[in-house]
Amino acid sequence: MADALLFNPHTYDPAHFDPETRRLLRATVDWFESRGKRRLIEDYRSRAWLADFLAFSAKEGLFATFLTPATAAGEGESDKRWDTARIAALNEIFGFYGLDYWYAWQVTILGLGPVWQSDNADARDRAAQLLAEGEVFAFGLSEKTHGADIYSTDMLLRPYVDEAGADGFLASGSKYYIGNGNAAGLVSVFGRRTDIEGPDGYVFFAADSRHPAYHLVKNVVDSSKYVSEFRLDDYPVRAEDVLHTGKAAFDAALNTVNVGKFNLCTASIGICEHAMYEAVTHAHNRVLYGRPVTAFPHVRRELADAYVRLVGMKLFSDRAVDYFRSAGPDDRRYLLFNPMTKMKVTTEGEKVIDLMWDVIAAKGFEKDNYFAQAAIEIRGLPKLEGTVHVNLALILKFMRNHLLNPAEYPAVPTRLDAADDAFLFQQGPARGLGAVQFHDWRTAYDAYADVPNVARFREQADALCTFVATVAPDEEQSRDLDFLLSVGQLFALVVYGQLILEQARLTDLDGSVLDELFSVLVRDFSGHAVELYGKDSATAAQQDWALGVVRRPVVDEERAARVWARVEALSGTYEMAP
Repeated sequence: MADALLFNPHTYDPAHFDPETRRLLRATVDWFESRGKRRLIEDYRSRAWLADFLAFSAKEGLFATFLTPATAAGEGESDKRWDTARIAALNEIFGFYGLDYWYAWQVTILGLGPVWQSDNADARDRAAQLLAEGEVFAFGLSEKTHGADIYSTDMLLRPYVDEAGADGFLASGSKYYIGNGNAAGLVSVFGRRTDIEGPDGYVFFAADSRHPAYHLVKNVVDSSKYVSEFRLDDYPVRAEDVLHTGKAAFDAALNTVNVGKFNLCTASIGICEHAMYEAVTHAHNRVLYGRPVTAFPHVRRELADAYVRLVGMKLFSDRAVDYFRSAGPDDRRYLLFNPMTKMKVTTEGEKVIDLMWDVIAAKGFEKDNYFAQAAIEIRGLPKLEGTVHVNLALILKFMRNHLLNPAEYPAVPTRLDAADDAFLFQQGPARGLGAVQFHDWRTAYDAYADVPNVARFREQADALCTFVATVAPDEEQSRDLDFLLSVGQLFALVVYGQLILEQARLTDLDGSVLDELFSVLVRDFSGHAVELYGKDSATAAQQDWALGVVRRPVVDEERAARVWARVEALSGTYEMAP
């Protein structure tokens, strides 16, 4: 029997969505399944461009339906909307079959961000038409010398008057690490004017990768993902190509990353799910010293830890969708939960793969398995759309208000309704993060006070509040990012546990799975506390605090056996057709 907590293509039926969404999600699964595992792996190994996948997407209208906001849809196109819940579902499917497919979709989302935030009706109409024609998009932000440091962009636009007397610009410069840069019908490019200094000179404009002044240099990675370097030489930028100017261009860049980074968590989940089916099936059917590999206690622990960590990833990400979809000018809690999905969920994905790889060992290298590519691709997600360290530093901006200064908010329901998430393209200025307030995190923990390891973790969470109130980093320590990142890891665990518990309540999660999951979080909190204890700049009071919050999880052999039975039952439940 399939585990209801994990995605299984054989039993997948997204009945909670509307009919057209269900059809498209199921059609995508069927397309991958019909190709089979051998073709999937061979395309990955041979670095084949995704032409047949993009042809499928164009035929079905997949990208166009999922990535066209209702405000940009035409008459009779009622199924088109920007719906984070179904976007997350498709992320998971793409991750399950291969990150190359997800990447082409992800960078299309990034490329569309500045367009859907723009007031330029011509550009919006052009983007909607290109999507309908099956085109992909690209996000021209990063540069080889500066990375994503948009303050230092060397893409320069000088004022220009064309032969018809129309004002515009000629753009020159290069961009680096730009996905889909080889094939994008529209590339949203960030640059700055030569005639205006400072933030008022920023410009976001739309370019076409097929234009003669657009020069594709190379793919900078050895992969089916086309992560391009391109150069513009006097590329003509007309008024109808300009998406944003001045500070609005800067905000569009950051807000687009806010929209795009959310997709990394569910892609990571999909990768881990496919790899888990392979790993458990292999381990359970391999005999060493006369016993199945899964008879060894350390193997059971590692696979059980991997399973509950994966369940935690799904619970947190699903609940974060609700806050994303319910966001507005007066509710910006998503600004914390978003970098959490990017930082915490993707690094949990790495742990899940590592735990399983320790069990299956050399099997994880074999070319006929999905696991070999999963072990490589899972590493990329924590490093895209800002590193783990960048996102941890961002998370810290919310710590004091989240832990110590709660506010009243209406309850956020599960958001699977067929609604357009219009606010994501109306986020406004990207500032004021320290003023964002949150509902009381304790409420979620109070609801599970009778679960032993939730209660134990709650002790640690309360202790973190004491840390912030009494021995928080002083001014000098606040400049020590190495120290602060350890504090950030502790805070992230409290937020992670909170949304996991909220989703557990909404989905009536099995109590044994929840308790086992929190036994892992108790260990994680203790580990980060010991790390903080060892930091060079930790004061004596902080060292005492750190050792004082180390806890041992509550051990329950019967609970562990129930969770192991769920893991063991995964053996043989899914195998991709040859």
